[in-house]
This record gives sequence, structure tokens and C-alpha cells, in this order.
Amino acid sequence: MTQIASVGLGIPKHRFPQEYVKQLITKIFPLNKEKMAKYLPVFDNAAVNERQLAIDSKWIQQQHTFQEKNDLYQECAMNYSLKAMDQALSNTNYITKGIPYNAVDIIIFVSSTGISTPSICAHLMNERSFREDAVRMPLWGLGCAGGAIGLARGYDWLKAYPKKTALIVCCELASLTFQKDDVRISNLVGTAIFGDGVGAVLMTGRESPYRHYCKNISPKILSTSSRTKKNSTSIMGWDVTNRGLEVVFSKEIPNMVDPFWKEHLEAVCKDNKLDVEQIHSFIAHPGGKKVLSSMERALKMNSHKLKHAYSILKNHGNMSSATVIYVLNEWMKECNPVNEKSILCALGPGFSSEIIILEW
Repeated sequence: MTQIASVGLGIPKHRFPQEYVKQLITKIFPLNKEKMAKYLPVFDNAAVNERQLAIDSKWIQQQHTFQEKNDLYQECAMNYSLKAMDQALSNTNYITKGIPYNAVDIIIFVSSTGISTPSICAHLMNERSFREDAVRMPLWGLGCAGGAIGLARGYDWLKAYPKKTALIVCCELASLTFQKDDVRISNLVGTAIFGDGVGAVLMTGRESPYRHYCKNISPKILSTSSRTKKNSTSIMGWDVTNRGLEVVFSKEIPNMVDPFWKEHLEAVCKDNKLDVEQIHSFIAHPGGKKVLSSMERALKMNSHKLKHAYSILKNHGNMSSATVIYVLNEWMKECNPVNEKSILCALGPGFSSEIIILEW
């Protein structure tokens, strides 16, 4: 089985408490007092206490071209991805000793908040001692589902090449897409919940010589499943404009949890002879408070099974694809019972659902 060996995080340096963001928005957005008062509860009800961003408040208040935003995206993506990768390959909380970069056979780079050709993973290879024959797999446009999909593609690749190792990097800098003149409710919601962050995951195939570096706390991937709902592309994503990327959020997203996500999960559990009620925990991407609440209601489950999804949303916000890596990191810190099963899942543009079954 494919093993999740280690996790590393690249956390941006600028801290933004939610109350500060709320007050900042009242100065920035061109809305009259009546409309602003109507929209501000979005920040109060987001279940986000703070988030970390790659930029400071001065940058947010200024106007920027698409090129300026994307240039900064490339610079910050390099900086925080390297931090996450370095930590993943040296994190002795999860591995007995450091693993060299020349042991990595494939780097999967996931992002939807900026663009680069060559891909960012090509630039990362120049900064560390990767082998020249290491495979690159950049994945773009997957949004919030990207973290789970990146892990799934790593799992597929390691099933085909069981002696190999894979490094998955999820890098999202949503603050660099901020549109100060976009007063649509989608942008207000995005501003209330989005944060920046990078997560890196090291995975080993079942015959990898580095498999014995994994401590017993590391989970194994048993299976993966994808589902995309037809004719739902308007639910979530980006509008690409001359000003850059403008967020699209439909109010229907929480309503898609039941039945779309629930039906997907029940089908996955049935195929794997797994009882939904016996799932130990849900390593869920916290797309927002309403999405997590909808998951609870759909399965009639105790919120304890989503506790780290809630805590990451509270302390970091929604970091798109990287968020589920942060949630995974918190669960890996715990002493989870042997042979217990967890569901790692995320919803994203498409409208899509990705589900991974893990065994501790």
C-alpha cells in the first residue's frame, strides 16, 4: 500500500485577525454604509478567527495589474513551497531521519491561484538537489479539491511504480487574486474565508527503500474515488478578467453536500465494504462553516470527527487545495487507533468531489 510518510507546511508571515480584516474591508470596498452593514455579518459568521497572507495590508489597499499579482505569486510560491518541502523531507515527527531530495521520483505541484510556464515545480527543481530524471506533474484549475486530487494522483503513480517516492506540493495564494473593486457577494465571501498557505506531502510506494523511514503514526491509502457533477461548472471557480482572477462562489455549494457528496461517499464505502458509521474521522477540506455543517447533517455525525477541519478553518482560513494538507497534519499528530479508517475528502470546481480512504 502507498504510505503517507510525512507532511510539511509553508505558513506565510503576515497575520490577519478576522476583526482586522473586517475593519480593513470597510475602508477598501466602495459600498455605502447601508450595503456595508448588510454584508459585514459574512465576516462574523465565517468561523475564521485569523488567517496568514503572503502580502501585507498596504498591498491589499493598492490597485495592481494582473502581471504584478502574478509576478508576486511566482515569487511567494517559490518561497513558501520550499519551506513546506524542506519540512516534509526532514520532519522527524513523522520520519526517523531526513530523506534527500534526490530520492524524490515525482513532484506533483497543485495550484489554482497563479500561473507559470515553465511550471513552478520546474523552478523548484533548480533550487534543490532533485535528479534531472525526476518526473513533473503540475495540476492547475482544481481549486479546493486540488489537495485531495494531488494525493490521489500520487497514489495512482506509486501503484504503477511501487519502488518510487512522490512529493506533492499544494500552493495557494488567494490574497494575490484580491479584487478591491469587486463588490459581488462571491468576493465578499472569499475575502471573509480565504487565507494563504502551502502544504507538502511525501509519499512512498509499498516497495520503496524509504518506506522503513516512516513512523507507525503514518496512514496508508487504501483507495481513491472521483466524481464530477454534470452541468455544474458555474458553481465554483474563477472568472478570468483583465484585472486578474475573480472568485466565483455559488450559494448552492452547501446544498451540494447532500445529496451529491453524501451519495458519492456512500458509494465509495459500499465498494470498499466500509460502514459509514464506523469511520474514525473525516480529514475534510473546510470549504466554509456551512459546508462542514452540511457534512455533519448529511451523515448525522458527531462534530468531533471533523474537529481538525473546524480548527484549521478557524486558525488559517480556507487555503484552497492546501487546506486539507493542514487538516491531515493535525490528525497525524494524534495517536490514532491501529487499523481505523479515515475519509480524506474535498469539494471543488467542476463541481467535483474527491474521496480517499486512509487506514492508520
